[in-house]
Parts: sequence; structure tokens; C-alpha cells
Amino acid sequence: MTWHVPDDDLRAYAHGELAAPALWSADAHLASCARCRAVLADAGDPVALDAGWERLDAELDVPRPGLLEGLLVRLGVAGHTARLLAAAPVLRRSWLGAVVAVLLLGVAAGHAVRSGQSPTLFLALAPLLPLAGVALSYGPALDPTYEMAVVAPMHGFRLLMIRTVAVLTVVLGLNGLATLALPAYGLHALAWLLPALALTATGLALTPRLGPVLAPSLVGGAWVGLLVLAHAARAGGDVPLAPFTAAGQGVAAVVAALAAGLLFLLRDRFDLFQGRAV
Repeated sequence: MTWHVPDDDLRAYAHGELAAPALWSADAHLASCARCRAVLADAGDPVALDAGWERLDAELDVPRPGLLEGLLVRLGVAGHTARLLAAAPVLRRSWLGAVVAVLLLGVAAGHAVRSGQSPTLFLALAPLLPLAGVALSYGPALDPTYEMAVVAPMHGFRLLMIRTVAVLTVVLGLNGLATLALPAYGLHALAWLLPALALTATGLALTPRLGPVLAPSLVGGAWVGLLVLAHAARAGGDVPLAPFTAAGQGVAAVVAALAAGLLFLLRDRFDLFQGRAV
């Protein structure tokens, strides 16, 4: 190679003062010329160069907040709390898409039944969604960010409650929108709400003893079994299943209150549970 970038141009290049087209020529030449790169290194300011590398390292190493995390911070949520919330798998698009698909199936089934009957499939599925969402939001078996949550300076019960509130807000909101798509059933289409709260609270209360997978699985299985028994005992096709009657709603409210009280009494056990793998 017989031509090299003039030293004056290299100094101007190092200070960001070299104009095009000489700048383009220097860029192309420096890529293949070790001699000019060595001269450029001597012409540059080492302090400014080190500061530039530090800024680049900081930009590359610090994770960029996602859309959800940025929104939570703008709403006043603390940065570390927003990070733990945004990392929960139940707030990702795949989970939300699955919830929407299940609700659409329930709404379609509700529109398919004869007028006067209750939308049984929708009422049966809707309480299971928040239960599953809370189960996915906590514990080493299902949460891919569990290690980050363990080392976070946050009480295990508080983290669980924060994620539970986030899950319930999202899932119950989607359930509510789906309920609006069943206007023909009036208030009967809201019969899923108390069972949903009862199932979620019961699953949480059993989590310290049974774990975040077994507890909601047993609660969900018990709900399905209860619906099967209620269907077998139903007097007629136009009569709603027992859990969706006034008496059944009262029982669900009592179960939800008792489970919430038990959960409060067992709140300290979540710190012990948080520290062990299952």
C-alpha cells in the first residue's frame, strides 16, 4: 500500500473534525491499514477515548426497559418493582394471547347456547385463568426470573402480592371485557368473579405447604371436579350449576375470605419457601 491518510487528516479524524469526502476515504483506508491506525491511536486523546469506551460499555451492559416496564415507571412504580413485575412470564404476549384465546372460546360458547341458559363454559373457564396466572408468576419451577427475585431486597410475601395484584388486574380486566360480550345474560355472566377470587386465594394459601405447582393444580382440579358433580346433580338443562347460584356465590365469598385470612397468617412462610428450590 503506497498511500496513507495524511497525519493532519488523522488528527482531524481523531477529534471528529474531518469532513466528507475525506472522512469516507479515511474510514475505508483505516479498515485495512495498520500503520494509519497506529498513528490515529497516537493522535487521539486517551482520556476522551477511555471515557468513550466507558459510555459504550455502560450502554451495552445496562438492559433497556421494555414497554411494560417503562409504563409502570411512568405510573409511579419504583424501578426495581417495575423490573420484577415486567419479568413475570404471565405479563408476556404469549400468556396474554393464550388468555384471550380461552376467553374468546368461552364467549363463542356462550353465544351458542340457547337463550335462558347460563354460559357454563365461560363461567367454568374464567375462574381458572387468574389461578393459573398467579401460579406462573411465582416459584422456581415456573418463573424464569426466580433467581433474580430471590436476591431482590424484597419480602417474599410482598413480591407475591405485587405480582398477584398485577395478574389479577390484567386477567380480571380481560374477563370483564369478555363478560361485556355476553350482554344477553346480564349479571349472571359475572358469576365467575367470586369463584375466581376464591380459587386464587385458596391456591395462594396452600402454596407455602404444597408448592407453586401442586397447590394451584389441586385447586383447579377440585374446581373441575365440583363442576362435574354439579352438572350431574343439576335438575334441568335451564338451571344454572350450583356454584353459579346465589347459594354457590355465597359459599365462594366465604371461601375467598377464609383463604385470604389464612394467607395473611402464613405470610412469613413465603420467605422460607422463597429460599428453597422445588
